[in-house]
Amino acid sequence: MAIQVTHGAQLQCSFGAAPSTFVVLPANRTLSSNQPAANVMDHIPNTNIMSFGMCSAPTNPQVAAATAAALGVLTPQPCVPATASPWAPGAPTVLIANQPALDNSSKCMCTWLGVVTVTSPGQTTEQIP
Repeated sequence: MAIQVTHGAQLQCSFGAAPSTFVVLPANRTLSSNQPAANVMDHIPNTNIMSFGMCSAPTNPQVAAATAAALGVLTPQPCVPATASPWAPGAPTVLIANQPALDNSSKCMCTWLGVVTVTSPGQTTEQIP
């Protein structure tokens, strides 16, 4: 069974050097274990999804430029999340603010081809069928 993701969840990007803390604004007006519950539309860079430290994605223009300047040696650069699309798939049978609830098995794609995953959902008591 999937677990509802809330404010304070831990996220990881496949090209990020460090975990990030998920921020869910109370705009949805739904709580889970006394924390704001997330839906699939909570994917806004630097509002919901914060930096993962350093980015090593070769498709990131900043990383590509630094790597070229270093004569082909991969040179990570500061992460600026570029999550333009919603989380997928979410929980289509449970709606929060008329959008599918975000569960811990959902993923969010970064424009630079990184995959953002939930490593800790922020709470463990609310499960989604």
